[in-house]
Amino acid sequence: MRRAATIAVISALIVVAAAAAAMRSFAGTTPVPHPPKGQGEHCVADTEFMRKNHMKMLMHHRNEAVHLGVRTEQYDLNRCVACHAVAGPDARPVSFESPQHFCRSCHIYAAVSIDCFECHASRPDPRSRTAAMQPGNEEVAAIDQYLREIRP
Repeated sequence: MRRAATIAVISALIVVAAAAAAMRSFAGTTPVPHPPKGQGEHCVADTEFMRKNHMKMLMHHRNEAVHLGVRTEQYDLNRCVACHAVAGPDARPVSFESPQHFCRSCHIYAAVSIDCFECHASRPDPRSRTAAMQPGNEEVAAIDQYLREIRP
């Protein structure tokens, strides 16, 4: 009985060692996504930080903007889409339906669904600007000022 247990342990160690050796032989050959580079000078945060935390940042910004009325330009989804827009064959930015879309390049690779563009535009519209950015919009300016005053 003791001999059978010893053989089982040794066999398991051999299998683990063989698997580790096989994994080392494939090191560096695993395909990874290569998303298009952004068009701005730099992102709002370091690339590695954004790869790991962009969803947390999007959710935090959503909660701040939608639930608390705090809107900041730095983490605005429209700015992300504008900077990371990928031009298609017609030189216009592709929409999320295209596999070339910046967000899809990683989301397809990671098999992660994305629902941002069910509500938000997936490509920049050069003719549109948010209401807060429109010159002479006194109502929006007043609301913005009020929210700044009541925000903790």
